[in-house]
Amino acid sequence: MSDATATDLRMMELALTAADRAASLGEVPIGAVVYRGDEVLAEAHNLRETEADPTAHAEVVALRAAAKCVGRWRLDGCSIAVTLEPCPMCAGALVNARVERLVYGVDDPKMGCVRTLGRLCEEPRFNHRLEVIAGVMAEASVERLRAFFRARR
Repeated sequence: MSDATATDLRMMELALTAADRAASLGEVPIGAVVYRGDEVLAEAHNLRETEADPTAHAEVVALRAAAKCVGRWRLDGCSIAVTLEPCPMCAGALVNARVERLVYGVDDPKMGCVRTLGRLCEEPRFNHRLEVIAGVMAEASVERLRAFFRARR
C-alpha cells in the first residue's frame, strides 16, 4: 500500500465537500471524486434517496459522469477518492471501469468490500486490480457519518 499524495489529499477534501452536499439533501454523507493527475473529471455524492435509485451511490454517480467526460467507459489512468470504503457494488464498478487507484477515508464494517469484508479491488481472479490507499482523512469522514446518524436518532 502506498501513501496518499498531495493531490490525493486535495481530492479527498473535494470528496468531503461533496459528502456535505449529500447530508444537506438528507442523503448519507458520502462523496467521491474521479481524477486523472490533477484534473477533476467528476465529483458526486450519494443520491439514492433523491433519485429513488438503489445504485446512486457516490462512486457509481461519479464513475458515470467521469466516463461521459472522457467519452469512454474505461477509466484507466484515473484515481477515485471516496469518503467511505466502497460496498460490493461500488468496488465491482471500480474494477469494471478499470480505475487505477482508490483512495478512501474510513472502513465500512457493514458493507465494505475493499479491505473490511472482502478485497474485491485486489482479487487476483479478476482481470483488473486497483491500488488501494485506505485511511486518508478518516477522522473527517467518520465525523460526518456520526453527525448525520446522530441527528437522525
